[in-house]
Amino acid sequence: MAFDLNSMSAKELEALISQANKRRAALKKRKPVATVRKRLEQIARAEGYSIAELFGARGGTPATPAAPRAAKTAARKPSKMAGTKVAPKYRDPANTANTWSGRGKQPRWLASYTSQGRALEEFRIA
Repeated sequence: MAFDLNSMSAKELEALISQANKRRAALKKRKPVATVRKRLEQIARAEGYSIAELFGARGGTPATPAAPRAAKTAARKPSKMAGTKVAPKYRDPANTANTWSGRGKQPRWLASYTSQGRALEEFRIA
């Protein structure tokens, strides 16, 4: 949040200074983060929990409704198809070792041909 102090009136500046002083006073009353974190860990341990169980694996912010869904997706098993090879569908006529299955990002060799105006179907393996 940027303020153009030169364009503010004296009344606006006084209000800004007052708000800043109130915020500074509120921050001074707060205990250090390390102290609060240590106290929370003690309370959780006394109740039989860990910080990870209560606030998620990172132990940072409290779990929101989206966080449990994210935890479920992270715990999923990999797909049975993950890591399986797919037969190539396109081949470079200049270098037959260059092939592409048609999945993922288009390889550079094919992108250079198509940028020259050649059709993708020219490189299709019959």
